[in-house]
Amino acid sequence: MTPFPPDGSGTSDESGTPDASGAGADRPVSRKNVLRAAVAAGAAIPLLATGAAALAGDADAGNAGSRKRSLAPTPSCDDGDDPTPDQMEGPYFKPNSPRRTSLVTSGTPGTALTVSGYVFGRNCVPLSGVLLDFWQADNAGAYDMAGYTLRGHQFTDASGAFVLRTIVPGLYPGRTRHIHVKAQAPGRPVLTTQLYFPGEPRNATDALFDPALLMNVRDAGGGKEATFDFVLDVLGEPTDPPTDPPGGTWAPGRSYAVGAQVTYGGAAYRCLQAHTSVAGWEPPNVPALWRRV
Repeated sequence: MTPFPPDGSGTSDESGTPDASGAGADRPVSRKNVLRAAVAAGAAIPLLATGAAALAGDADAGNAGSRKRSLAPTPSCDDGDDPTPDQMEGPYFKPNSPRRTSLVTSGTPGTALTVSGYVFGRNCVPLSGVLLDFWQADNAGAYDMAGYTLRGHQFTDASGAFVLRTIVPGLYPGRTRHIHVKAQAPGRPVLTTQLYFPGEPRNATDALFDPALLMNVRDAGGGKEATFDFVLDVLGEPTDPPTDPPGGTWAPGRSYAVGAQVTYGGAAYRCLQAHTSVAGWEPPNVPALWRRV
């Protein structure tokens, strides 16, 4: 699925700021939004010597967009976006979630939801290999603390993009609808935050709700599609080739014998029990199967 641009649904003032209840999810046009659209379209993005994006076209609002004026390439891509604000982790986080982009199966009850977007650094450079760990309540507002239902992690691709397939989370006492996420660029601190839905009545009464964390959401067939772009408090650098997610010679779907050695996340491991690997059984997660050497 190609992430869609903000569609302007909801209500907002002329500046694009959501109202106090979080009913609107409009975003003002910014350099980052233009860059995001260019990345989604597969367009070539010229880079300056500093590594920042050179964006040179802008609509002339004084003539209803019928003509354009040229702007000199900017030395940086600072569009005024602050880093994505952090929020509390809450009591329901569990480490070692499985690596997957879909948190649901065909039998998962609830309204289908696809969340897509990009992760940028402060200078608007898309960040590849960023860890995104999601967890949320089910359709009835409950968290799975025994297993990993509606929990999973993934990494942004070479263009800084991610796609998550899940359901609209249910409500539970004291909170509005939200999705938890931890985001971490390779070797950098973890951002813990939450994503919110526009137009929710409880947005106005939830003490944790922050309109800066509203997703853009629209109906899509029998489900919903949402977008959100994270901005991490790092200076991104273009990478060629892109930074890979933590990995190595270990891979899922392989048969490992006792004594086999693999690498993962920059460390070496020796197999303790013969097994066929699956996603979620990465060596650091299963000390019964792998010992670090």
